[in-house]
Amino acid sequence: MFSLFRAPRPVVLARADHCISRKDIDHDALRVLYRLHDNGYEAYLVGGGVRDLLLGRKPKDFDVGTNARPNEIKKMFRNCFLIGKRFRLAHIVYDGGKKIIETSTFRKAPPQAVQTVQVSQGTEVAPETEGAMLMDDNTFGTPEEDAQRRDFTVNGLFYNIADFSVIDYVGGLKDLQKRVIRSIGDPEIRFREDPVRMMRAVKFAARLDFTIDRAARRAITKYHDDILMAAPPRVSEEVFRLFSFSSSAKSFRLLWETKLLQTLFPKISSFVDRTGGPSSPQWDYLQAFDNLPENDEVQNAARLAILLYPVFHSEFQQLPRSPRDEHRGRGGRWRFLQNFEREVLANVAIPRGTVIAALNCLFLLPRLRERPGFVLAPKFSVCSRDFPNLMTLARAVYSVEGQPCDLLDEWQALRDSEMGHLYDSRRRQEDGEEKEIAERESDREMGSDTPRPRKHFHRRRSHHRFHRGRRGEERDNKEGLE
Repeated sequence: MFSLFRAPRPVVLARADHCISRKDIDHDALRVLYRLHDNGYEAYLVGGGVRDLLLGRKPKDFDVGTNARPNEIKKMFRNCFLIGKRFRLAHIVYDGGKKIIETSTFRKAPPQAVQTVQVSQGTEVAPETEGAMLMDDNTFGTPEEDAQRRDFTVNGLFYNIADFSVIDYVGGLKDLQKRVIRSIGDPEIRFREDPVRMMRAVKFAARLDFTIDRAARRAITKYHDDILMAAPPRVSEEVFRLFSFSSSAKSFRLLWETKLLQTLFPKISSFVDRTGGPSSPQWDYLQAFDNLPENDEVQNAARLAILLYPVFHSEFQQLPRSPRDEHRGRGGRWRFLQNFEREVLANVAIPRGTVIAALNCLFLLPRLRERPGFVLAPKFSVCSRDFPNLMTLARAVYSVEGQPCDLLDEWQALRDSEMGHLYDSRRRQEDGEEKEIAERESDREMGSDTPRPRKHFHRRRSHHRFHRGRRGEERDNKEGLE
C-alpha cells in the first residue's frame, strides 16, 4: 500500500521564531487544549485559526485537533455534543451556545483517494466514489496524515500547546510568505474529490488578498462545471461566505475569471460579459456593499439582493414600453421579480426564506424615494425584521448611482423612533408580568389562609357574564311584553 502524498519532513518553528501568543487565542479554546494535553492526548490548534494568527489577523473561530477519539472527548467535557454520522465531531459549547470550539480527531485520506481517477479517461472508478468525488472520509490517523488531507497548504498548519511551536507538514509557511493559495496534492484530483474546494480557493484568495496557484487556477477553470455535483446546501453556504470580511467584489470577480460564476449564476455572468467584463457595473455595486460599515442586523437577504440588483435593474429598464407599463404596478413588478428569480437562481439552491426577503428588498426599493411612512407595503412596516436589509441595499445602490441619502436618514429615524416605542411597550409588559409573579410569590409565602386577590382575567370573565345576564334579562322582559 502506498500513500498519495510523500511524507515530508515537518518544519517546526519554536516559540521564539513565530508571532503567535496565547493571549491572542480564545480563552475557552485554551481551556480545551490544556485539558486534552493534561489528560495525555496530543492537542493542536488547527486550520484557519493558525493561519490568521500568523498573518496578524483576528481569527473568526478556533478549531482543535487531537488524537483523542470522539467518545473520549465527550467524557472529558460535560458541555460536549457529538455531531455527524459519517465522521463524529465534538462541539464543545460555551457562553450558553454562543461559542463553539469544534474539536475533531485526526483523520487520514481513505484508501479510495489513492485510486481516484479521471472519468474522462474512461478508466474504472472505485466503487466508493461517484465520478471522482470523495464519498468516504472517516478514517482516524496521525497529525501528519490529517495535515495531508486538508485542502490548502495555508490551512494545514498546527500550533502545539505542549511547547507552543508551529508545525508545518505541507509547506504552508512558505506559501504564507509568498501569499499563495496552493492545493495540497494534485489540484485536479483534490477539486474533483470535493468541488466546493474550488469556491474555498476563491474565498481565501479574495479575503486574504492572495493569488491562486497556477495549477489550482487551471484545475478550477477546467472542472468548473463539477461544482453542480456538490451538495446544494454547502454551495449556498459558500456563496454567502464570499461576502464576509468585505470581500464580495474580489470574490465574485474571481468567480467570473475562473468560470465558476458562469456555472452558478449564468445570467449574472452573461450580464458581466455584456457590460464590459472587468469594468462591469456589477463590481461597482458589490464594492459599494463592501464599503458599508459592518452591521450585525444585515442578513443574507441583503447580500443576495445586491448581487441580483444590477441584472434586475438593467432588464427592467430595457423592457419595451407597453410590457413595462404592465409591470409598473405593484402586482406586475412582483410577478416580474418572481420570473426573474426563477431564471437567475436556477442552479443554486438558496433557502426560500432568504430569496423571499431579497425579493422584498428589490420590490420595495423605489418606495424609499418617497416620504417616510410607517407602512411601506401590506404586511411590511419600518418595524419589520427585513427593514435593515432594505436600508443596506438602498445605501449601496444610492452610493453607486449618486443619489442623496437624506430620505434614507429620515426612514432610519422613523424606524428608530417606532422601535423605541415598541421596546418601551414590551418593557412595560414585562414589568407588569414580573410584578404579578412577585405578588404570587408573596401570597404563597403568606400561607393558604390568606385569600388570594382575584386575577385580572377573572374580573374580565365575571364582567362578561354580568353583561350577558343583563342582556338575557332584557330579552326575557321584551318577550314577556310581547
